Amino acid sequence: MDKFQENLQNTIKLAKDGNQIAFSNLLDAFWNDVYGFQLVRTQNENDAEDITIQTFSKAFDKLSTYNDNYEFKTWLITISKNLHVDLIRKRKRNILDSTDKGNHEAIKKVLDDAPSAEDQLITDQNLAKLLQDIKQLKPHYQQVINLRYFNELTYLEMANELGEPINNIKVKLLRAKKLLAEIIRHKNN
Repeated sequence: MDKFQENLQNTIKLAKDGNQIAFSNLLDAFWNDVYGFQLVRTQNENDAEDITIQTFSKAFDKLSTYNDNYEFKTWLITISKNLHVDLIRKRKRNILDSTDKGNHEAIKKVLDDAPSAEDQLITDQNLAKLLQDIKQLKPHYQQVINLRYFNELTYLEMANELGEPINNIKVKLLRAKKLLAEIIRHKNN
């Protein structure tokens, strides 16, 4: 087993144990692969991004079922492909706007994680500069940042507010924080 595969297997094991840094590392390592795959399929940046968020949400939710006899990237792409097929079916049935409200009762309160490096960088910024940086994000990323950091909503409250599964909220917020941290780092260099 090469060093990359060994590190990947260790990261997956940590993620299976609930380590948030490991989840973040997996998101970083495979985001472009999944997003690029969906961009080719959908020919639409918003759809590609939404499906990619859903892919990681579902993958993180079902990580315990991942079989390491298969490539992790292949597993993610398969999830992504299935989500795209589901999206096409939903659109054909014209029920894209309906949501399953029943799931919200089943969502349990999720404990918030300790601040990450991105959280610390975001917090350290001057508020006016930070608001200017946030405006550079896509609107749905601005929304989750605002709900989380300015309205101080929990993941559950954000899920209820946006009518999305809690794992989608977690992935979207994770991605938003990373993009915002990149904007801040780029300005500071």
